[in-house]
This record gives sequence, C-alpha cells and structure tokens, in this order.
Amino acid sequence: MSSTTDKVTGVVNTAVGNVKQAVGKVIGSDKLEAEGLVQEAKGEAQQAVGEAKDAIKHGANKVADAVNKKL
Repeated sequence: MSSTTDKVTGVVNTAVGNVKQAVGKVIGSDKLEAEGLVQEAKGEAQQAVGEAKDAIKHGANKVADAVNKKL
C-alpha cells in the first residue's frame, strides 16, 4: 500500500470504529463496542504506518538529493 492509501484506510477504520463504539453504547452491546475499539486502534496504526512511509520516503529523497549535488 502507498502511504496515502494507508492514511486514508486508517482514517476510515478510525471513523467506523468510533461509530461502532457509539452504537454499541447506545444499544448496550459490549461486543459491538469492543469491535469498535479494535477497529479504531487498527485505523490509528494504519495512519501511523502511512506517516512512517512518508518520513522514510522524505529521508531517502534528501539523501538522494545530497548525493546528486555531490556528483
């Protein structure tokens, strides 16, 4: 997955997880509420992966630029 895809998927999972938690609380479903917590955490992790990929790509580009300037 690209960093953008990871971040977008993460945002969607976080949002769906929040909705599941809210619905679970309203209808009294501990199972649905727990599923929401898990999905929210998964979404946050996906967003972090996307951010890490961006940081790595940015660092690699800086190194490549520095090497090209030396040549």
